[in-house]
Amino acid sequence: MFFDKVRILSLIFSVVICFQFLIAQPVDAEERPEIVKELNFVFCHGMGGNPCAFQNITDRINKLLPYFIDRYQEKYPGISVKVNTLDRCYPAYVDINTWANNIANSINEHLEGKDNLILIGHSMGGKTALFATAHNVGNITDRVAAVITINSPIKKLDDYYVPGGGPMADYCRTTQLGNDQGVCDSVAFYDSSADGLTVSREKRWLAFISAEPSPLSPLYNQGGVDIWPRNLDDGVVPLPAQFSEGADVVYYGEHQHSDVGAKDTTSLFLANNILFYIFGYEIEFSVPARTGIIKHEADWLLGTDQWSDIVGGIPTANGTITHRNSTFYKWQQWEDIIGECEPGDERSYSHVHLDSVPLLTSIRSASWVNSVNTSDCRLKVTTSAAPLTAVEADWTVFSAGMLPEETPRSFYDIEIIRGTPLASIIDVNWWKDDPLNPVIWIRSQAQSPFRWFEARWTTYKKENKYVTLINDIPVKVIFPEIEPESPPQAVE
Repeated sequence: MFFDKVRILSLIFSVVICFQFLIAQPVDAEERPEIVKELNFVFCHGMGGNPCAFQNITDRINKLLPYFIDRYQEKYPGISVKVNTLDRCYPAYVDINTWANNIANSINEHLEGKDNLILIGHSMGGKTALFATAHNVGNITDRVAAVITINSPIKKLDDYYVPGGGPMADYCRTTQLGNDQGVCDSVAFYDSSADGLTVSREKRWLAFISAEPSPLSPLYNQGGVDIWPRNLDDGVVPLPAQFSEGADVVYYGEHQHSDVGAKDTTSLFLANNILFYIFGYEIEFSVPARTGIIKHEADWLLGTDQWSDIVGGIPTANGTITHRNSTFYKWQQWEDIIGECEPGDERSYSHVHLDSVPLLTSIRSASWVNSVNTSDCRLKVTTSAAPLTAVEADWTVFSAGMLPEETPRSFYDIEIIRGTPLASIIDVNWWKDDPLNPVIWIRSQAQSPFRWFEARWTTYKKENKYVTLINDIPVKVIFPEIEPESPPQAVE
């Protein structure tokens, strides 16, 4: 906020000085200096790509730019906005350092002396743009105003599980059919999170992300193979790998990795939001709302164990039920009414977990006392125990913890972070249709005996805000070139 105020005051000061200069110098209009803000777009395609991947986006940006420039110039009369575009082809299978040098060399050759660079990179192109800016490759750092990544593998992909659990770099080399010249090691082992954080401290980093609706969805499988069976992904990059701390994140829905240039609606959305980001229009960002862990282990019986978890709510009450059967000859059963809600709250779901010996004790049932009234959080739990045995059960009642209307839910992410093979997340969905309800429903499974997994879930909410990148860009005063007067001619 402080730096934004400084930039705005700097802009006003520059305009005032230039205005005073113009008043103090009564010159012809064609001799007045031009006050300019210059934007220099640099498009960086991804692995195996070429400039055609950005054709739709560049066309959309060029078509929309006059409107945004006119509105800006109306707001700040006397300032002209000029735009240059660089969309080149780079060797698409080299390591990240070589790739970054190729981009920097292209900038230094074709945009020599130009500042206010806006690097827009798809996939590996975005990862490399962050690297080049963070490491001052080709001395471009001070010239960069922002980096925009689209479905880029920011985090190292070797941390994510591929079919069979083999090394990610080997999997990458197999898919590249011998074309790899270092890019697979860069994708698999180089983590760009620190680069992103470095860039975001001094400049702007906007990350566009997308993914399938559930980890095992066949929606974006490559040749019938799910590359990331334990993650939501766009068919090429897992969702949590597409951004990290410091990024302004825009989730643009269920889209495939290559939809960037292939679909007109997608390219239009991306182009619009890029220009919104530059010229200060409202953008819908996504920020974390809630997160947690679920764990499951299959039993010793042959077959497949399945689980259904509802997560994302807020615990409102919890406790332990304990009963002891003192009889010598018969099972005993108890019924407890437990749980309560804060005034005005609404129940969501409950967890009741048996902590005593399963074969000798049990939870017979657990249900809401009032099945209709959602503000009644009382839970009726029926337990039982064998003779001379104690039953113990932990319970928790959750409310939905509804989100404010100004920050409704955006998307969810679920990933298996550790576990054995033959364990998977089958499906994930929002629990309710209400956009203010952040609770999700997760179905999972593991084959017996004793296969297990641990998964992290995260929900995100929408947050509308304005970023006016053009305010970070200083004005430039361009003085017209004055032709020298011709010497007087001799009079004959």
